[in-house]
Amino acid sequence: MTRGSRYTRNDDVAGYTSMSAKTEGMERRGLLKAALLLCLLSVCSGRELTLKHNPSTTIYNSTLAKILVEYAAAIYTADLTQLFTWTCNRCGDMIKDFEMIDIIVDVENCLQAYVGFASDINAVVVVFRGTQENSIQNWIADLLWKQLDLDYPGMPEAMVHSGFYSAYHNTTLRDGVVNGIQKTRKLYGDIPIMITGHSMGGAIASFCALDLVVNYGLDGVKLMTFGQPRVGNAAFASYFKTYLPQAIRVTHAHDIVPHLPPYFSFFPQKTYHHFPREVWIHNVGLGTLVYSVEKICDDSGEDPTCCRSVIGDSVQDHIYYLGVSMHAEDLSTCRIVMDYSKLQYQMDLNGNIVLSKHPNLSNGRGFSAQ
Repeated sequence: MTRGSRYTRNDDVAGYTSMSAKTEGMERRGLLKAALLLCLLSVCSGRELTLKHNPSTTIYNSTLAKILVEYAAAIYTADLTQLFTWTCNRCGDMIKDFEMIDIIVDVENCLQAYVGFASDINAVVVVFRGTQENSIQNWIADLLWKQLDLDYPGMPEAMVHSGFYSAYHNTTLRDGVVNGIQKTRKLYGDIPIMITGHSMGGAIASFCALDLVVNYGLDGVKLMTFGQPRVGNAAFASYFKTYLPQAIRVTHAHDIVPHLPPYFSFFPQKTYHHFPREVWIHNVGLGTLVYSVEKICDDSGEDPTCCRSVIGDSVQDHIYYLGVSMHAEDLSTCRIVMDYSKLQYQMDLNGNIVLSKHPNLSNGRGFSAQ
């Protein structure tokens, strides 16, 4: 100690008290962050937890979503031989035991779907391909101006966009998918039908699911799509909800596509309107405390607290769902890559193709539209 300086035990106490105060302050801030995060989670996912733990009101199954998103990703495989034999890079993990029945390729309209049997969920699985990356930007720009220009048959005041409707109803997809479902049910019985798709594939899947229920009178039809656009007006959404009350539209963070075509709340009867029910996957948290939430939205189809609560401006969020890449392997949207010598297929005069594991199975009595 230098001469003239003063030192007492109180100095030690003061120093210790100061350090303790800093430590306590840091702990309090940490606890406050944790408390705020818990509050956010309870607000954002409370409805989901309630529904999940009450079997009678279960709407969304996150495990099923993870399975179906892998099926939706697999259809972006470029080599149809790998897809048909289920040896593609995306054909493993949770969906490795899938049995392919048919692949339908509408070359004229650059569309594709496949049908098969999933033993793990004991269901027919139907998947529609979305837009490829090399045309995604143009397709998104086009969505801004799509008009409601077609009265949906048999549903007064229900309007849809003719392009979305025609992609399923006026191409080879409809007959091909229905035949594929018929074959699969002949082989495996009257099992449920799970229909899915990403992006434009989700829009087509929606019309397929409605068609199977309304026009073919099939039971057990379920729909879950990923990042799909709006397809019709409020009247159409209301009809859709009546026929497919458990339909799920999964959206991701700031994905731009679910925001299109635009929704105008001040023209409720004249604007596009999503059908319910949305499940919005997004991150909540503070700093390094980040948690992914799967929020089950209300049954309006346009819940303002779900994806509509943020700006939809991300293409990146559109091509990743539940950690799965929805990138196409081939940027050439309509080029067919397959080994014609190894596969059984049928081709019409326009070059449209159906690859079939059981080509003669559908010769008997099939479904008929009502």
